[in-house]
Amino acid sequence: MHQYLKSIGFDDIRDKEQLIQILKDVEESYTGHQLIQQDEKTDLCEYEKEYGERIGIAIYGDMDMNEIFYQRYYLPYFKGTGVTSYADVSVERRMDREAYIGICEDTKVGINLVFSLQNMMEYLKEKKLGGKTISYSSVTLAGLSEGGTILLPVLKSREQEKEQQEEVHNRMMLLSAAKTGDPQAIESLTLDDIDTYSRVSRRLISEDVFTIVDTYMMPCGVECDRYSILGEIRECRMIQNDITRARIWIMKLDVNGLLFDVCVPARNLMGEPAVGRRYKGNIWLQGRINFKKQICG
Repeated sequence: MHQYLKSIGFDDIRDKEQLIQILKDVEESYTGHQLIQQDEKTDLCEYEKEYGERIGIAIYGDMDMNEIFYQRYYLPYFKGTGVTSYADVSVERRMDREAYIGICEDTKVGINLVFSLQNMMEYLKEKKLGGKTISYSSVTLAGLSEGGTILLPVLKSREQEKEQQEEVHNRMMLLSAAKTGDPQAIESLTLDDIDTYSRVSRRLISEDVFTIVDTYMMPCGVECDRYSILGEIRECRMIQNDITRARIWIMKLDVNGLLFDVCVPARNLMGEPAVGRRYKGNIWLQGRINFKKQICG
């Protein structure tokens, strides 16, 4: 059983037989279906079924000339809303199967964000049409979480918020300059990091770490698309899984200036989500590349 099926409300699957029945349901009563020709005899096939608002399961496999489907693997998904980033994105195929990961180079976070590509079929079609030059406009990220904790917000004055926004903007400019090889920018970033480290070290003597750190996003575990996050809740509401009736919280988070949605089962969430509070937990990062629409003249 996939670890993150619990995130979309399938936490009561008792055995493999029950899982096979759910996957059969996806194949037989799908809400989305796409095919891409692989060779003369087989097509790459995707079946997708929604089990609630923006949550569902996708199955991938091969379909032969007799329309017989051979399943390769399946994934739970949660679709985000809005735009997370306009930064450059590159896509790589996984070694073990026909699945793709995206790498987003956004300076807000300071690290390359690796995510599981949700609209793989759309990407392959764009690649077939455009070759090496694929036109895209933005990326929409989303996170699946098994459980987490709600924290109270950090109390800040308007002056402190304005000062923090200016610091974030300045750091982004320095990171962009450092990427181009600017030695002054690299030196400034190094000195800023040393200064931040010494200030945090002094404050940690008498303060809790979560009163100092407002938000963060850092890699978690050995898999490249999993992250530990702390983000401010901008929006939150409850949905239900149509089959299991399990309740799921959907939260739009602000994490280091990046806005993306996270879903987490209500039974595994400690605390009550509310706008202004913070969410802390581990997520599996997924995302969609928003391709530019081709205009025919």
